[in-house]
Amino acid sequence: MTTGSSSTPSSADTGRPAAARGGISTFKGQDRALKADRLGTGGLLLSVLAATAPLMVVAGVMPTTFAVMGIVGQPLLFVILGVVLVLFSVGYAEMSRHVHNAGAFYAYVARGLGGTAGAGAAAVALLAYSVLQVGIYGIFGFEVSGLFSTYLDVDMAWWIPALAAVLVVGALAWLKVDVNARVLGVLLVVEVALVVIFDVAAVADPGKQGLSLHAFNPDTLTGAGVGTALCFCIAAFTGFEQAPVYAEETSRPHILVPRVMFLAIGFVAVFFAISSWALTVATGPSGIVDASRKQSAGLLFFLTESRLGGTFTDVLHVLFVTGMFAALLSFHNVVARYAFAMGREGLLPAAFGRTTGASGAPGTGSLLQTTVSVIVLVAFAVTDDKPTGDPTAPVLHLFTWGGNVGALGVILLMAAASLSVIVFFVRRGAARAQAWRLVTAAVSGLALLVIAGYTVKDFDVLVGTGPDSTLSRLLPALVLAALLVGVVQGLVLRSRAPEAHARIGLGNEAFQLDKAADSGPGSGAAAGPGSPSGPGAGSGA
Repeated sequence: MTTGSSSTPSSADTGRPAAARGGISTFKGQDRALKADRLGTGGLLLSVLAATAPLMVVAGVMPTTFAVMGIVGQPLLFVILGVVLVLFSVGYAEMSRHVHNAGAFYAYVARGLGGTAGAGAAAVALLAYSVLQVGIYGIFGFEVSGLFSTYLDVDMAWWIPALAAVLVVGALAWLKVDVNARVLGVLLVVEVALVVIFDVAAVADPGKQGLSLHAFNPDTLTGAGVGTALCFCIAAFTGFEQAPVYAEETSRPHILVPRVMFLAIGFVAVFFAISSWALTVATGPSGIVDASRKQSAGLLFFLTESRLGGTFTDVLHVLFVTGMFAALLSFHNVVARYAFAMGREGLLPAAFGRTTGASGAPGTGSLLQTTVSVIVLVAFAVTDDKPTGDPTAPVLHLFTWGGNVGALGVILLMAAASLSVIVFFVRRGAARAQAWRLVTAAVSGLALLVIAGYTVKDFDVLVGTGPDSTLSRLLPALVLAALLVGVVQGLVLRSRAPEAHARIGLGNEAFQLDKAADSGPGSGAAAGPGSPSGPGAGSGA
């Protein structure tokens, strides 16, 4: 699969030597490349947006942020974060025109900061997206068991539907990615439509304070809880940054990936700002905090019951679950592709770097994530299945722990990607041509580091433990541990297998190098314009 001349590997990319032939023999067949031309703009956008789980954010994250932090101006926070992430995406999108790799974040870090840093980022990415997905299984199982109890009068342990979901998600992930996109699209469109109906109903039937815009007043963001509220809200955006993961499976990655990222950020920022504002309108700005503390995750359903009736609320409960399922499938696909990219480049066993049959799906990577999910769920089931256990433990523990550890990892990866964008273009001698993009990358990178600092500082608030809790220090330390493991692996590869180290971040481009080398001189694959050593190498900066 050819990814275009703008992404052709060049030693100018990172200061590292081009991947030497004879290093890893993992690029000798087409099963080492994901199938191209599977996703267009619509399919890619739906796959990305599904990970944001709009209904789960509106019903879960927003009331929690109002209740825990007491910040009325949550709608304004979504606008501010939207601006920060647009600034981040300016450089990130430009980088995506030059690097087409299912490893996305770690490939960008490798191309900017070197293979060792890329190996560290790969480990963090694998951890972050894996725990994000596994965390959702907890609340998914809890909600499904609640539906069975409410509507069918059947008592069911939370882990039964959670494990069933693992199997269904694992099976779907082996299908063609465009089939997955259609499944995600249907679920996403329906849940977004229901939230929009609530928004309209809230505006049509506001609380005692009427159609107040007070929640957009900067004065509502005063207080010590603003930094932590940013941590809650930025987690709601998680998913937009996944577009480059599917770059190899699109027809025109240099066009579609940047387009989808900006569309996703714009949609998420506007959609969540309006929906959180609608919550304040329905209760009145002065009552949103107390209502959130009283109703908790039931706030949205409480408000729809009085405005749209019991039937609509029942449907909303069901779609709340299907929306989580869409997020599970989306994150699973991303983890499988990271594992595929890492296997292809020697950061995981070579078996992970192969696609599966006619579907072209990264089957071994998918199997890995399915196995990890089963192990974690069984561990939590054994721990929570006690007579004295808290029935909400899967939600309070698995969901909050996994969600916040994953969000911290993604925030740090975005900050690292911002730095990588700057170094990448400076080393290519394109600093002047890309100056404004480098400035936006620097500004967004600093903002993301500030948010990461607040996340670590207030982790006890995010996971609901005391300020002196050991757990609030151990959980964020998982990200640091993953980074250290990855860096050590990168250093070992650089020492023992320099050819393997040189491939980190090159992805399918290293496969193209092997094909060109196998063809030999004079075969039409020799160096020339647009080839790794020709005058067009690395063009497009």
